[in-house]
Amino acid sequence: MATKTPANPATAKPFFPLKGVRIVSLALNLPGPAALMRCQQMGATCVKLEPPPHASAPKGTTGDPMGLYCREAYDTLHAGMRVAQVDLKADKGQKALHRELAEADVLLTSFRPSALHKLGLEWKSLQKLYPALSLVAIFGAPGARAEEPGHDLTYLAENQLVNGLDLPPTLYADMGGSLMASEAVLKARLLQLQKGKGVRLDIALSDAAAYLALPRTWGLTKPGAAVGGGHAGYRVYPCKDGRVAVAALEPHFARALADAVGLKASGIMAMFAPETYTTIAAFLLTQTRQELDRLAADKDIPLHTMA
Repeated sequence: MATKTPANPATAKPFFPLKGVRIVSLALNLPGPAALMRCQQMGATCVKLEPPPHASAPKGTTGDPMGLYCREAYDTLHAGMRVAQVDLKADKGQKALHRELAEADVLLTSFRPSALHKLGLEWKSLQKLYPALSLVAIFGAPGARAEEPGHDLTYLAENQLVNGLDLPPTLYADMGGSLMASEAVLKARLLQLQKGKGVRLDIALSDAAAYLALPRTWGLTKPGAAVGGGHAGYRVYPCKDGRVAVAALEPHFARALADAVGLKASGIMAMFAPETYTTIAAFLLTQTRQELDRLAADKDIPLHTMA
């Protein structure tokens, strides 16, 4: 009996699990808009309501501060969405919001609890007005800490993800929180379908940072650990014209690396020996990025060269 050839993931038909779901977002800056972008990519119809720009802002500025910090980021995050400027503190703005909520499946916010209260968006009020509506609320920190001021940098710092005086290379807590928020939208939709009513799900950026920090908490990435520099096949080395990130962690990759650099021993414990590191480092210093890229392809070694 003939067997079916598995579909190539690259050519598989796209799947849109949020098709037909309407999301209204009031979330500003990065985590909320990034979550909304993800939801749109999963098929959701997304509407963003943002405040009018501050009177002192340059002409053409958006009501979302991201439009001022980085217009390219703002435009990418909101591409293909309907964005409207609405003053939620005014009666006209409240009416516009509730017209949208009457047709929405999910409301996405990034306000502190006190701000939600001032805007009349507490969960009990929303439940009473729109029983089928779900709320995904992004906060900085969970529970009693939800009113505390904070940003990506402070949440990374409290989870020991800031080294020295250098800023992290990207906004890990914000982007991790955006993935958790888009996941929460999927959860909310499943619960809506199961129970026929909306649910409230809270997402804390500090929790996202803590989740990303788990490998460090476990000791995996601490200095000398397997992926903290202790394994000679999992390190960043200088090469002749740049740097190379080597990730030959599994035994067969480590063996291929050892063979390439002229090492006789390639077992797991051998990769933790100081002389193994010295031999690999010396070899890589003699190689250009182009030579290493060719070596990686020829010998099936996971590495990536950098300027």
